[in-house]
This record gives sequence, C-alpha cells and structure tokens, in this order.
Amino acid sequence: MILYIKNMVCSRCVMAVGQELEKLDLEIKAIRLGEVELQTPPSENHLNTLNKRLAGLGFEILDNQKQKQIEKIKTLLIQKVQTGDIKEHFSISDFLSKALHKDYSYISRLFSEVEGITLEQYFILQKIEKVKELLIYGEMNTSEISYQLGYSSVAHLSSQFKKVTGLTPSEFKKLGGHRKFLDEVKK
Repeated sequence: MILYIKNMVCSRCVMAVGQELEKLDLEIKAIRLGEVELQTPPSENHLNTLNKRLAGLGFEILDNQKQKQIEKIKTLLIQKVQTGDIKEHFSISDFLSKALHKDYSYISRLFSEVEGITLEQYFILQKIEKVKELLIYGEMNTSEISYQLGYSSVAHLSSQFKKVTGLTPSEFKKLGGHRKFLDEVKK
C-alpha cells in the first residue's frame, strides 16, 4: 500500500515521517519524497493516529487523486533541482510527460488549477532556492551555479534571481540572505 504525504520534500522530512511510522509499528517497504510504501495496509485507527501525528509535524496524508498527482509533480521537480544536474536546454514538459506517462497539457493545466501558478514558475522558484543555498554555502561561484542549474549565462541567472528576490546574487550574499523551507516555496 502506498501513502502519499504532502510537504515531504527533503531527507529530514523522510526521516521524520519514518520515525512516526516506526512509533506505530507500521512496516515500511520503501520511503521516498512524498510517498511511503507499507508492507501491509494500516488499520483505520493507525491511519487516523498517523495523520494526526504527521499533521503536528506539518505533513498530511493525501487521499484526493489530484493532490496526489500534484505532490508527485512537485517531488519530481524538487528532486531534479536538488541533483544540481540540469542541462541548459532542459525541458520540463518532456521530463514530466515521460516521468508521469501523461500528456503535458493535462499536467500543466492540473498544476496551475490546483496551485495557482504555472509549472514553469514553480520550477524557477525551486531553482532560485537552490541558488540561495549554493550562495550561502559559498562552495561555488555564480558561473558554476548557472551551469549546474541549466542557465544559459550568469546574466540570465542574475536576472531571474533579481526578478524573484529583488536582489542580485551578490547583494543577497552580502546581506547574508536566507532560504525558504522547500514546502514554503510558492508565489
């Protein structure tokens, strides 16, 4: 049985959800961003208890098919950005269509309808959060960051960064900028 979990967007989230499952003695077959595969279906009581505990941590078990699809889309895009291996001509439409085995126009329409922003805007916001992370850690310069995240140039990265944050990457770094939590990234 697979449970889809909203706001499960990083390795700490995976760990926190896993700990709650273990406390309820639920046997985990696999746990990934946004989903948990259990060995056996939980009882209604276990499911209600788990949902309450997860809600206290900022998570939610999804039962709506549209919400499950949205979380899957978000998880795929977050994972893509976190790998830091985005080619310059990366196509969100090809990537999601192949991964989800669905027509991109359906995926795009669903996402915009439920989230209120386009997939492209969401992807840009995720990339900007990754840029912030890399700037804060100071392990790469903007040229390396722009290459890693698929920007055509440092100027393109800087322009997009300023449009989203109101600051250039260098201003952000000088001010000791901060990142949002990944589940807070939205318009």
